[in-house]
Amino acid sequence: MSSSLKLADPSELAGQWQATLNAKDDSPETQALQDKPSNVCVINFQKNQTLGEGASCLSAWLDGKTAIGWFPEPDGIAITGNEGSKILFLSRQRDGAYKTTLRSGLVITLVRQAQQ
Repeated sequence: MSSSLKLADPSELAGQWQATLNAKDDSPETQALQDKPSNVCVINFQKNQTLGEGASCLSAWLDGKTAIGWFPEPDGIAITGNEGSKILFLSRQRDGAYKTTLRSGLVITLVRQAQQ
């Protein structure tokens, strides 16, 4: 049997997200010890599906690509570049948590921030 995935409404995903860049084999304890501004970004996913504050921080990890927007996919979130084309895909791990592995082998984890 196949299962269908529900496409999230963009309004459900809009808001603050924390992106963390780590080596693939880092444990949570190791990550906590090395967290510094260069490997943690807080990104504003705006309701109009553009990236607000934090987009330049995320872009710094993307080999010269500029992160401009985003859109939901049934199994994750796509990040788009200048022409609106997908430059990064983060697969859904659980509610409010997404992950991708870059060509360099580094891992980006995206976690929803608490609503205020």
